[in-house]
Amino acid sequence: MAQAVGFLYPGYSAEDDFPRLEGILGAAGADVRLPLVHTDIGEDAHRVDALLEMGSAARLAAKVEEVKGLGAEAVVWACTSASFVFGWEGAQEQVRELGGTSGLPASSTSFAFAHAVADLELDRVAIAATYPEDVAELFRDFLKAAGSEVVAMRGSGIITAAEVGTWGRDEVLALARGGDHPEAQAVLLPDTALHTAAWIPEIEDALGKPVLTANQVTVREGLRLLGQRVRTPELGALFA
Repeated sequence: MAQAVGFLYPGYSAEDDFPRLEGILGAAGADVRLPLVHTDIGEDAHRVDALLEMGSAARLAAKVEEVKGLGAEAVVWACTSASFVFGWEGAQEQVRELGGTSGLPASSTSFAFAHAVADLELDRVAIAATYPEDVAELFRDFLKAAGSEVVAMRGSGIITAAEVGTWGRDEVLALARGGDHPEAQAVLLPDTALHTAAWIPEIEDALGKPVLTANQVTVREGLRLLGQRVRTPELGALFA
């Protein structure tokens, strides 16, 4: 029987990346399911107060039994902004609470990025964010706490996840290119509302370096919690 990692996903925007990612992993020989449950986000806003509420313990706990009912053996809070907004220690507490409530190994997209950067042995990265600059700065702070140097950061000023979810290939490629920097060893796109699963190798080819995207690293974090490692060129350098 396939192992399953469950994802708590805020609202509705790029959740269709997850069945696509499950299909890619399956084609690569992985026997894994990626069930997803939508959390109540409250106000859809990339604003600190709204994000703190979006990632509150109560909102996550409200959906734990549902994701466990889908057979999840691990759970990941599939949101970057509403995890790093709590800061390094606050994000750790968020994951501890999720693990305690669910009784399962737990993590979040913010730690997925930190682990991906460490696994690729990257020292210097660039951030190409959909968020307003003040929110993107908090992601820079989170990565710094994880030991990474952010050599460039670009915010796009997009307030809602719903708008981000409408972006297609051209917008995503432009975002990555605009956020790149000659000294960066990789470019990070930290928003699970952003569709990226179909275009990672193409973006990496355009930039000539690894690209880490929120839904990509989130799924890899789930595999890590299950003790699985999958290799497939369709998901870029992180899965090479």
